[in-house]
Amino acid sequence: MTLKDQLASDLKEAMKNKEQLLKNVITMIRADIKQVEVDKRTELVDEDVIDIIAKQVKQRRDALEEFGKGGREDLVEQAQQEINALMKYLPEQMSEEEIVKLVSDTILEVNASSMKDMGKVMAAIVPKTKGKADGKLVNEIVKRYLQS
Repeated sequence: MTLKDQLASDLKEAMKNKEQLLKNVITMIRADIKQVEVDKRTELVDEDVIDIIAKQVKQRRDALEEFGKGGREDLVEQAQQEINALMKYLPEQMSEEEIVKLVSDTILEVNASSMKDMGKVMAAIVPKTKGKADGKLVNEIVKRYLQS
């Protein structure tokens, strides 16, 4: 079953069970998928769908931060629930230890020695972590390694 089929099935289930939050999240994902398919005039594969879902998670995390600063606990709670719903459709996330190991291996692989090499390191790491790790966390770990 493709990820798009899984989303369609889960949407039906959420509607039957009257799970409004899950229904809204899945509807947004499917709308984004449809928009990209129309714009590119192509059928998206699971990897493309994962990219869209990862982007949605990133947007929710950014919003979560802003809502927290604004003292909107109700919106913080909703954004967190939406993130939890979206995470079900992403591959298992890498642990920080796995990311650290990948970063150190990649730094050796591309012979990076300073912050000037950050672009090379990130270019090599991003395809390996796509959808499996938060880009912000990966970026912070790379910076930590290159600064020391």
